[in-house]
Amino acid sequence: MKLLRAPNLARAHELVIRYILEKGSLLTTENGEETVETDEVCLFVDTPLAKPMVSPCSRFKEAFLEAYARNLIDGSDSVFEYDYHGRLFDWGCGLTQNGEIHQDQIQYIIDKLRECPVSRRAVAVTWCPPVDAKLADCPCLQLVQCVVRDGKLNMKIVFRSNDMLSAAGSNMFALAKLQEYIAEKIGVEVGTYTHISLVPHVYYKRDAADIPPFCGKGTQFTPCIEVCRVCGGCAKAKR
Repeated sequence: MKLLRAPNLARAHELVIRYILEKGSLLTTENGEETVETDEVCLFVDTPLAKPMVSPCSRFKEAFLEAYARNLIDGSDSVFEYDYHGRLFDWGCGLTQNGEIHQDQIQYIIDKLRECPVSRRAVAVTWCPPVDAKLADCPCLQLVQCVVRDGKLNMKIVFRSNDMLSAAGSNMFALAKLQEYIAEKIGVEVGTYTHISLVPHVYYKRDAADIPPFCGKGTQFTPCIEVCRVCGGCAKAKR
């Protein structure tokens, strides 16, 4: 597993994009989409709420991500096959056990850490096997763990698969806001943020236009030759 340490979320996003585009291997997904991926990566962010939380290279700006974070924490009226708010704040997926199941996992984390700050059991999961095995679009985020150490709430996240170019920036921003929400409920400061992606990838054909800002059109780093050929966003790529 590759460990990438950064002072803030924006820098973590930039570092992981560089790593994937330089070191990745090509793979056509089961949905027929062209990706470049690497083995597991772990992004360790010292101060997740520190500015900048959003990389200027990303096409999604902070106002959009603030709305995305609010939807994660408060929910929205939009209808999807699943959403992370539902899976974290109202897990159940229509399952029944002496009535329909409704489990607020975030409140469980808050209650657990209030009761026992040293607990290692403050965990929330999103996967629902009877449902997700049949979904065309199933959750990428799998696990959220919170621990209190040295008076601070550290959050640890696991994604089974992660679109690092167009989704990870939004994911990290919203989850750091969730970390802040939980910390405030417990009455502690926000600590570190750890983001583990088991299959980190970039859709280098679909999102080719989003690549040049990260590589600086070849001035910051040079992606692997296959990505450059598809992108064609700078003179170096054309050569």
